Amino acid sequence: MVLAVNATRMELMRLKKRLTLAQRGHKLLKDKQDELVRNFLEIIEDTKRLRLEVDGEILEVFQSYSVAEGVVGGARMESLFSIPGAQTSLQSRLRSIMNVKVPKFSVEISGDPFDYGVNTSSVLVDRCVGKFGKLLESLLKLAELEKTSILLAEEIEKTRRRVNALEYILIPNIRDTIKYITMKLAEMERSNLTRIMKVKDMIEKKAEAAMAK
Repeated sequence: MVLAVNATRMELMRLKKRLTLAQRGHKLLKDKQDELVRNFLEIIEDTKRLRLEVDGEILEVFQSYSVAEGVVGGARMESLFSIPGAQTSLQSRLRSIMNVKVPKFSVEISGDPFDYGVNTSSVLVDRCVGKFGKLLESLLKLAELEKTSILLAEEIEKTRRRVNALEYILIPNIRDTIKYITMKLAEMERSNLTRIMKVKDMIEKKAEAAMAK
């Protein structure tokens, strides 16, 4: 589609510069899109692997808790965990992947998670608490990867739309307009040349007539 511009040499020069910038921007965006897709696929693979590991860790935690509860007793387990010996806090910061801000989660533990106060424990309970702590870290890592994959997918879609807009709309329109202006200017030059030739012919004929007199 031809853009609504004046068919002048200045406009032609401006459009040629704009075409160069659009082509350069298209290449940069295409490279960015390819790199985003590469990072996205790597994170998807990591997410699949970690999700399987987390499923196994959840099963281990439930099994460990069931064994401890069977030996120590349900009431005793509730008593051990009634006053926690440690406090956990979630820390979140941002990191950048191809200018996309993605989260980085970490957990800080203050105190001793194996401190059950005046209550005596069992090695089975300690083992259960240790497995749960490992599971918590894995869950945070999984949440981090899944959120990152969502943000990258959104950025890939936005970048793809911009690449397509440049490749299939803006750049073809600029090229069509450059072609149109070039043809229009050539047509105007031919028209001017024809007019000059006619004027020259008229002058020559008048000169010949004057000489004949």
